[in-house]
Amino acid sequence: MIEIKDLTVKYRGKNGDTLALDGLNVNIEPGEIYTFIGPSGCGKSTFLYVLSGIMKRYQGSVTIDGRPIDPRKQRIGLILQNYGLLPWKNVYSNTMLGLKIKNDQRRLDEYGSYILKQLGIDHLLDRYPRELSGGQQQRVAIARAFILKPDLLLMDEPFSALDAITREEMQELFLNIWKQNSVTTVFITHSVDEALYLGSRIVVFSPSPGRIQEVMDNPCFMLDNFRYRDEYYDMSMKLRRLLEDKG
Repeated sequence: MIEIKDLTVKYRGKNGDTLALDGLNVNIEPGEIYTFIGPSGCGKSTFLYVLSGIMKRYQGSVTIDGRPIDPRKQRIGLILQNYGLLPWKNVYSNTMLGLKIKNDQRRLDEYGSYILKQLGIDHLLDRYPRELSGGQQQRVAIARAFILKPDLLLMDEPFSALDAITREEMQELFLNIWKQNSVTTVFITHSVDEALYLGSRIVVFSPSPGRIQEVMDNPCFMLDNFRYRDEYYDMSMKLRRLLEDKG
């Protein structure tokens, strides 16, 4: 379990401190996808940087299974909007990068080969990022994260730069792989539809400074044709009202 208690983040500036996150309290249950949704500038990415261990200056506590966040001891996968691929490494080297950083000597095993095949990139291992489409680059980023077998997977609006058709395809691919692994996932988004499609639970941020307005179970999660269900309409309207609330 991930426990976040009284998490507060301030940025130092020339005109004083800016409060980015204000007293967040939330528990993230293992094996679930929590989608965090909120308006631009509400601190969603800052929250992810804290969970990843990139940002270390904060007040409050953040623990995984009772231990403080430490990327050297925990396997934390991070998938960014810009994919985060190294342009001078080919697809194979990019997918194995997480293991290399962890000094894990594993080569591409049966599990890794399965992930690459599921994502449809097993035939692209010798190509470089510049030779791939945006959707293919995102598949490489997803493969890298899952091959690491992370304790925690963090995703920062990873599909927002893709066109609508590719975005839906990537969402479905991600969900299919997640179903088989049940990795604890924190997914940042500004899209109501994406939050409802991908999140087993949904956490709503207030406008800046970021506070948690509500944590909700998502009755739309894993429903076929969810956009045509009454649950979708009810949840969509509730989320939109919360997002319009000025906090």
